[in-house]
Amino acid sequence: MGKEKKMVETPEAVRKIGRWVRNTSVREKVGLGAVVAVVSLILLKLFVKNHAHFYIAAQFAHAASILILVFKLSFSKTCAGLSLKSQELTAIHLALGILPSVGVRGFLFVALDVVSLVATLWVIYMIRFKLKSTYTKNLDNMPLYYVLVPCAIVSLIAHPRGYFNFVASWIWAFCMAVEAVAVLPQLRLIQNAEMVEPFTAHYVFALGIERFLGCANWIIKLIDTRGAHLFLIGQGHIWLLLALVCEVVQTFILADFCYYYVKSVMEGQSVMRLPSFV
Repeated sequence: MGKEKKMVETPEAVRKIGRWVRNTSVREKVGLGAVVAVVSLILLKLFVKNHAHFYIAAQFAHAASILILVFKLSFSKTCAGLSLKSQELTAIHLALGILPSVGVRGFLFVALDVVSLVATLWVIYMIRFKLKSTYTKNLDNMPLYYVLVPCAIVSLIAHPRGYFNFVASWIWAFCMAVEAVAVLPQLRLIQNAEMVEPFTAHYVFALGIERFLGCANWIIKLIDTRGAHLFLIGQGHIWLLLALVCEVVQTFILADFCYYYVKSVMEGQSVMRLPSFV
């Protein structure tokens, strides 16, 4: 007989911190989260001088989330817990976003988007065809028009004027709006299941890191420019407000999930459980 596998135990120091956090009030938890966020922003402000690095780091976080999905689908041979609709929304904003980006953004940025799109299309193919029998379609029940229609309307109101032609400007704003809420079907699926298996939890947490970096980039830009972007909004550049709101919305959508993710890791839970809301 082979040696029995030993369970990996959570370090005692981490367990103590977890117990302390669990015993604090909701107000104290919110305050602690705010302190962690502010400290993280200060550290990023001190050590990251080139704003392009935020985008690259966010793309690496997104790449990590894709690699987690590739591992799950390739080796676990199951797509249970994954939202096909979130993947489709991600593919939509990546595919449409590449078009107005060519010739405007650098080659590296466009190349990263293309790689992400190819990987996302592969994930969609696996869920739709290869692993269809494991897809929890009944839990993935958020209609796509709940997301796409409001995004299309908002984009008509707040697309950038004077930078591209109308179509390219609307596509750019639409992609940004869709990206902000693309994870909603995934969170709805998790809410319906009330629990998350490890690979899906790691995947959504990586998306949370990506969104935090994007939001941090905007906040630091506002600090560095002494609020110049806000003055531009007042001069009619409403698309800047849309961009800022999208970053904040994405971050807050995932903040609650990330809290429960960290909590489950501290408690040494193999399966992440959520309350009846996400």
